Amino acid sequence: MPFPDFLQHEYPLKHLNTFSIDVRAKHYLRVTSLELLRAALADPQLAAMPRLVLGGGSNLLLTRDFPGLVLHIALEGRDILAGTPTHHHVRAAAGETWHDFVQWTLAQGIGGLENLSLIPGTVGAAPIQNIGAYGAETKDYFLSLSAFDPASCDVRVMGGAECRFAYRDSVFKHEGRELIILDVSYALPRAWQPNLRYAELANALAEQGLAAPTPQQVADTVIAIRRRKLPDPAQIGNAGSFFKNPVVSAEHCAQLLEKFPALVHHRQPDGSEKLAAGWLIDQCGWKGRTMGAAGVYPKQALVLVNNGGATGAEVQALAAAIQADVAARYGVALEPEPVFI
Repeated sequence: MPFPDFLQHEYPLKHLNTFSIDVRAKHYLRVTSLELLRAALADPQLAAMPRLVLGGGSNLLLTRDFPGLVLHIALEGRDILAGTPTHHHVRAAAGETWHDFVQWTLAQGIGGLENLSLIPGTVGAAPIQNIGAYGAETKDYFLSLSAFDPASCDVRVMGGAECRFAYRDSVFKHEGRELIILDVSYALPRAWQPNLRYAELANALAEQGLAAPTPQQVADTVIAIRRRKLPDPAQIGNAGSFFKNPVVSAEHCAQLLEKFPALVHHRQPDGSEKLAAGWLIDQCGWKGRTMGAAGVYPKQALVLVNNGGATGAEVQALAAAIQADVAARYGVALEPEPVFI
């Protein structure tokens, strides 16, 4: 039985993942409408094969050619909804670039997402990972999303409780992994106040003499900090922060502080302690080191990079070696942020 004409075959994915891993998809579809998505999954051959939903490819490590169907979500559109007396409501299609969406909200005079500026990836991927940076997370402003359920071919509208957001986690990494996000809506406060809980951001604004910064000034400062610390994926393949900051018990943290007084840690509301994964990796001597064509970024130990021609397996091996060293030295398990395929 022939495949539908809208498919492409043996499609290169190097330009569709920020690690620039050179692999191929057996079958590929750029999804530009819900109708096209329905048509693809209504085909018995396509519905039965392994499926990978791809957004910006920024939270992904491709370790091999993908043997099934890659659905590249390219849905577009942004709009301002009715809102409430206290909040602006904005919505964007899943294929919109996250940073462009944030900048668009600011251009409309709507603040709230500025701390999440320059995070790579798409709007549709943001809830999956519950992306966060500089004291803010997706869940802080999340209103709802629409998702296509391949099992029922229905579109579901989901609120925050259903999404079960946690630190770099959501239901979409677990039993909701088959759902395909179509669009996401956010509620942003009309009475905006800067979120300066993150000391590095607060200090950077103070150094500029910005005692009462605007949303755009906060965004510009976040962008400057990120560009200083993180490599541009267009120049050096990477997926941003590769490991989650581990959370340990207060007792474990106290034991570590006795042995390592300079340990970077942050008390959490529940009494646990979040450790700085980058510090742990740096102290193990990994910053700037390489394994094959994969390496640890010299300016930020939390970032693994493709120095040119690295395979997904090389990056995976490097990550495993770092995990082993951190576990041996600190008794702490590092969990990768990217999904390994």
